[in-house]
Amino acid sequence: MKKVTNSTEETIALGRKIGASLHGGDVVTLTGDLGSGKTTFTKGIAQALGAEGMVTSPTFTLIQVHPIKKTGEQLAHIDTYRTESIEECINAGITDMLYNKKTICVIEWPSKVKTLLKKQPIRIELKNDGESHTITFPDDLLKETHITKKNPIAYWLFFIIMIMFYTLLYQAVTK
Repeated sequence: MKKVTNSTEETIALGRKIGASLHGGDVVTLTGDLGSGKTTFTKGIAQALGAEGMVTSPTFTLIQVHPIKKTGEQLAHIDTYRTESIEECINAGITDMLYNKKTICVIEWPSKVKTLLKKQPIRIELKNDGESHTITFPDDLLKETHITKKNPIAYWLFFIIMIMFYTLLYQAVTK
């Protein structure tokens, strides 16, 4: 699926929508040239997850970890742009975070660590088109919401309560 965003706010909003479908163990790879919006997109993912701390580019630190208090998980924002070897990434602890059920990994410049990716990651491509950004991601990424993926019982309970509410409202109005 392709979406075009025309502002920083729209890029963050799309990141929030996609972030709402993520859970521990997910690995998201972001590809795109410098300035294509990878870190901005990650800000939206972090907002959707309720990750703590300010999301900035981890270009010089390689990894920034943001706790997610409401779930006990963490968001690992990884940027391998300045790394010179895969050993540097391993020594920084990337392998401990990948596919960890308590960690959601977002990796900028993933080509440098592709041999560490055991399973198919969620691939997202960002392109800077001057005034806008084109963001390409898997079609099914927006189909499930966080509540139905994490807790289908809560979804159905909410649905039943709404039916009961509207039934009682209808009865009250028609008397």
